[in-house]
Amino acid sequence: MKNESITGPRGFWAAGLACGIKRSGKADVGLLSCPTGATAAAVFTTNKVVSAAVQVCRAHVGSRKVFGVVVNSGNANTCTGKKGLANAEKMCAVAARVLDVEPEQVLVASTGIIGEQLPIEKVTGGIAKTAEQLSDSGKAGLAFARAIMTTDAKPKQAVRQVRISGETVTIAGAVKGAGMIGPNMATTLLFITTDAAVSKSLLGAALRDAVGQSLNKLTVDGHQSTNDTAILLASGLAGHRPITKRCPRYRAFAKALTEVCTDLARQMALDAEGATRMFKVVVRGAASAKDAAKAARAVADYPLVKCAVHGGDPNWGRIICAVGSCGVRLKAERLSCKLDDLYVFRNGAPAKFDAEKASAIVSQIEHTITVDLGAGRASDFCYGCDLTAGYVRINADYHT
Repeated sequence: MKNESITGPRGFWAAGLACGIKRSGKADVGLLSCPTGATAAAVFTTNKVVSAAVQVCRAHVGSRKVFGVVVNSGNANTCTGKKGLANAEKMCAVAARVLDVEPEQVLVASTGIIGEQLPIEKVTGGIAKTAEQLSDSGKAGLAFARAIMTTDAKPKQAVRQVRISGETVTIAGAVKGAGMIGPNMATTLLFITTDAAVSKSLLGAALRDAVGQSLNKLTVDGHQSTNDTAILLASGLAGHRPITKRCPRYRAFAKALTEVCTDLARQMALDAEGATRMFKVVVRGAASAKDAAKAARAVADYPLVKCAVHGGDPNWGRIICAVGSCGVRLKAERLSCKLDDLYVFRNGAPAKFDAEKASAIVSQIEHTITVDLGAGRASDFCYGCDLTAGYVRINADYHT
């Protein structure tokens, strides 16, 4: 397909412009529209402190139909009190006016610096100007993807198509996120569009499962944001019979949705602040699913492992240290570790391996670390990236 942006599915228009929120002058207001109305689902941060946009979006996502999403970057509108909440509501009201719908039929998201009030006049003026640029072109979808970026080095988009009831269904997504990323929705603004017809309850279930197997498996620095929001809009214009139960058609849709989210999560890992490569940690032989998830995240979050990956150093001792200190059950005499398919530690003892080959594996843009705890049959995984001097520079210079 030619249009691989969020305007690829039938029924969606988008735009993004620079409206003066960011000191850099880069794009900072995005607008996504579904003129015919869309069924909406969303998941949000589990942080106890949330942005005004999250509060308003939570209230609006229950609407029977949603006609638009308005987004700003460069200002998180978090810890801004009643004024911040009023500004988030005003963003919806202005977007609703230009889209000729009701405010509660518009969703909102914000990202950027915490603790500063939105320059609301710039934002509202920007919404009106952005609405004038709405288009269903791939260029417009890319402009939206650029407008939601903060420390991201590049826009991140993904698309998949699947046949349902003889019709082609398209699912497309745009995401921002490069730092302050840890499981439980990561530090993410994620927007997904589809022309599938899916009931509201099943749409929510599919989104939760897809995010759970992708973005919630990604950790850059183990920290969670106050603004994380993932929104899925379904226009229902693909022409197939509506999906109202967990049938094979639902499973086909859910699989494609997960593929889109996984694609975007991998792009985020490779665009993480200062990152040069990513890795996947697979934990097997865990006594429970909880232990498997905990061990995988422990390795992916461990600074010494992340530094070793950056240096192309196959330092398996740091991996073993991470799983041994995170509190999961394991059998030391059966504990094993592989880098891709190369054993470096097996059944509690060092394995004989080619150090140059091991270093070459770790030096790849992407590789897999597999750890077997030898304590059961449960498994899980987590995505991580290397830790570089670039990460420190970006976060030292970022205004707080």
